[in-house]
Amino acid sequence: MRRMARVTMSMRELDRLKCIQAVIDGELYPYKAAERLGISTRQLRRLAERYRAEGPTGLISRRCSRPSNNRLEAHLEQQIVNILRESYADFGPTLAAEKLAGRHGIHISRETVRRLQIEAGLWIPRKLRPPKIQQPRARRACIGELIQIDGCEHRWFEDRAPMCTAIVYVDDATSRLMVVRFAGTESTFAYFEATREYLQHYGKPLAFYSDKASIFRINQPGAVNGPGYTQFGRALYELNIDGICANTAAAKGRVERAHLTLQDRLVKELRLEGISSMDAANAFMPRFIADYNARFAKEARNPHDAHRVLRSDEELDLIFCWRELRKVTKALTLHYERKLYLLADTAANRRLIGKYIEVFQYPDGRIEIRVAGVALPYSLYDKLGALDQGAIVENKRLGHVLQIVQDVQSLRDSRAADVPSTAHRADGQIVPRNKLVGSKRQRELGPDDLELAIRSKGSIAQTNRRLREAGLLPAKLPESKPSAALRASDCVAVGSLKGIKSRKQKRAQADIST
Repeated sequence: MRRMARVTMSMRELDRLKCIQAVIDGELYPYKAAERLGISTRQLRRLAERYRAEGPTGLISRRCSRPSNNRLEAHLEQQIVNILRESYADFGPTLAAEKLAGRHGIHISRETVRRLQIEAGLWIPRKLRPPKIQQPRARRACIGELIQIDGCEHRWFEDRAPMCTAIVYVDDATSRLMVVRFAGTESTFAYFEATREYLQHYGKPLAFYSDKASIFRINQPGAVNGPGYTQFGRALYELNIDGICANTAAAKGRVERAHLTLQDRLVKELRLEGISSMDAANAFMPRFIADYNARFAKEARNPHDAHRVLRSDEELDLIFCWRELRKVTKALTLHYERKLYLLADTAANRRLIGKYIEVFQYPDGRIEIRVAGVALPYSLYDKLGALDQGAIVENKRLGHVLQIVQDVQSLRDSRAADVPSTAHRADGQIVPRNKLVGSKRQRELGPDDLELAIRSKGSIAQTNRRLREAGLLPAKLPESKPSAALRASDCVAVGSLKGIKSRKQKRAQADIST
């Protein structure tokens, strides 16, 4: 009786067996089988002859069960393992490979070191490691000791208004909602306004607990330029409030769970109240917060209130603004946001030549140049009339910017009104293009259209610096008040507006000259 043999084949070899068998049975053309297997017809004939002679085992790779030609020698492997055990038992594969090459002259890849460490029991693969357990942290003892802050981007008004961000402040000791303020995007000025509202209602807490966003800390490890802190961090330092960044989202779980509750309850409350704008929602929030805290707030272990009273010398207007240092040139000028500011030629201002002075930018867009607590008068020299390149937009502000772009584009009629349409009727008559109702040509769009688009999207008043940078707003003196304020990223909506207009004017002048 013929004994049966067990043959182990890979899926690739099993697929090869089916194709070769179909060729031998006449069910498949050889060139079709070669295309399916990715080999030449000559190699296919060799495999067919080997299959006829040896059966299915003839299709198994000849390299199977044979040692690799590039394998490490057994004595070298043992030498490396001994070195790893003696000197680098707690080293990772990458560092161990570097030390083997630098100190012992053994050049092998880190994956080979990883394999040897795993075989020797010196390294545990990440898939086999036990998961990290985030144990719950005990609440703080009293209210005002630690306030968790975070922003949540969500469709708070459902389809009645665009998506926006809710800046949420939650007390760690009691889970009370302290402040909920709606903003177009999660930005420094949005946190400035929410923090100012918090301080005016409750006073100064001991610390704010946030994530590691660039608003709260410098995330670039090799940053050598700049003051070394963010604008929000500078404001907290002046108020004597500590800013602590959480390493994981679970560490500030109270505000994260508050987001989930608000996304359910607050959305429905806003729908029942018929609220579809951020201003109306901010006015409704005190009533909602009182009802929320009555239902879900906990009692603190210690009845002491850790909030501190604001001092009389802490001017919130000067603290919650964007402040940067600029050097005064010999011509009594300084540069800020690609603009040239001219100081008056006085004896007091001449003493400032070569020194650094502070430029204050307020949430409403005002610019002040201050020295020793005194605002200096200045005039603005706009040397950049148009913006020809796109601005950089952070990921959290991209949705807000795209909404502004959509509104501006909806006002523009991109079709040429003086050229016939390329669409023809069946009878051969050309259909002329008519101007769309409510639209404008590219040259007819101006700053008013942009301001209208931003107001329709509910943008909070923050700053006009990018709009002036694009050359779409005239320069104004410090005492004048701008008509609207934009975020630093709003200028993307019109970044190409002036550039296209300028290029069209140049082409028109070239046509006239020819």
